[in-house]
Amino acid sequence: MQTYLLLTLGLAATMCCSSCSNLGAKPEEKTILARPDMQVDAQPLTSALDDHIYFSKEASSGGRGFGGGGCGCN
Repeated sequence: MQTYLLLTLGLAATMCCSSCSNLGAKPEEKTILARPDMQVDAQPLTSALDDHIYFSKEASSGGRGFGGGGCGCN
């Protein structure tokens, strides 16, 4: 019984120590992730124009994630 407990604890400790060994992108994967179509914002010019239009209409910047007008009505 004690042997199984030590084996289980040893296996759990090994799994905990090895679970963080593969964090982040490897150097050979960074070229793939740097492609323009892999970016969060694949069309930055369109987003910049949308931000400018929103800023001009609402007289505020940021916070495009909700609806409503500049008058305070939602």
